[in-house]
Amino acid sequence: MGMALCDEYGKWTEIGGIADYSGLLPPFVTERKEKYNFPSFDAELTHLTLPNIYIVFGDMRIKNHRLRFRSTDEPDFVELHFSLAGGGSMENHINGHIHEFKPLQHNLLYSPEFDGVGQYNPNVPYQFFEIHFQIAYFLELVKDVGGLLAVFCKNIQKHQFSDLSDSNLRMTFAMQQCIREIINCDFSGGLKLIFLQAKCMELLSLQAQAFEQLAKKNTKSVLKSAYEKDCIHYAREYLTAHIHTPPSLAELARIAGINEFKLKNGFKELFDTTVFGYLSDVKLMEAREQLLSGIPIKAISENMGYSSVQHFNTAFSKKFGISPGKVKLN
Repeated sequence: MGMALCDEYGKWTEIGGIADYSGLLPPFVTERKEKYNFPSFDAELTHLTLPNIYIVFGDMRIKNHRLRFRSTDEPDFVELHFSLAGGGSMENHINGHIHEFKPLQHNLLYSPEFDGVGQYNPNVPYQFFEIHFQIAYFLELVKDVGGLLAVFCKNIQKHQFSDLSDSNLRMTFAMQQCIREIINCDFSGGLKLIFLQAKCMELLSLQAQAFEQLAKKNTKSVLKSAYEKDCIHYAREYLTAHIHTPPSLAELARIAGINEFKLKNGFKELFDTTVFGYLSDVKLMEAREQLLSGIPIKAISENMGYSSVQHFNTAFSKKFGISPGKVKLN
C-alpha cells in the first residue's frame, strides 16, 4: 500500500510508492533512495522492489507531533512491521483501530485502507523497517500453516483489517541481524534477488514462530499434575501396542485412568497431534516398513484396517508425499 502525508498547510505528498517492475525479464531488484524536507517532517527512505515483495526502510523526524496519512491506490499488501528506534501511534479513522509501536517491537499487519493520523514525539528520530508481501503470494506462502497465521489469512481473504496479534512483541537478536543483512546487502543481479527473497522469508518465519510460541505459553495446560501426564504417556504406549485393535476414546481414557476430556486435550498438548492422528501415523509407519519388506499393498491395506486400497493410498500419499506403489518400486 502506498501512503500520502498531509502537511500543516493541507498539502498532500506521496511517500514512496512501489516501483513498477512489470516487463523486466528476468526479474531482479530495483532500488531507489528518496529524501524529503518539509516544514512538518524530514525523511530519508530506501525502497527495494522484488517480484511480489516490497521493502522500505529509513528515518523520519517529525517536527509536529501529529500528522495526517492516507493510503493511495496501490495493491493490498501484508506488512511485516519493525520499529527500530523511536515510536508513536497510528489511528485509522476507517475502522477506529489504533496501532502503537515502541522501539524494537514488531508485528504482522493487514490494513486494506488507511485514512487517519500518526502521533510521534517531535524531533525524535523514528527508524523503521517494513516488508510488504503481495496478498496472493503471501496466502500461497503460508497455506496450510495453521495456528495464528490461519486466522490472520481468513481475515485477509475477507478483506478485514487484522494484526497477527493484539500486542506487539520485542524483536529478537535473530530478527535484528536479518534486518541488518538486508540493509547492508551488497550483492547484485540475480544473487541479490535470491538473497533478499531468502531473508524476507526468514523474517516472516521468525515473526510467526515468535507469536506462536507466545500463544502456546499463554495457553493454560489441561494437565494439572505429573500423574495426569503419565496417564497420557501410558495412553500413547497402549495405542502403539494395539494399533490393530485400537480402543475407542472412552475405552482408552478408562484404560489410562483419566477422563476423556483430558485425554483428548492433554494428548494434543503433549504430542501436538490428536489420539487418532497419532494412531494413523503409527499405522502408516508400519505400513511403510511392510511395503519395503515386499508385502502386497492390498494385504497391507487390509492388515491396517483401511476400508479400501484407495483410502490407504490416499492416507499414505498425504503422509509421505509418495504413493505406496512407488515405495515398492524404489
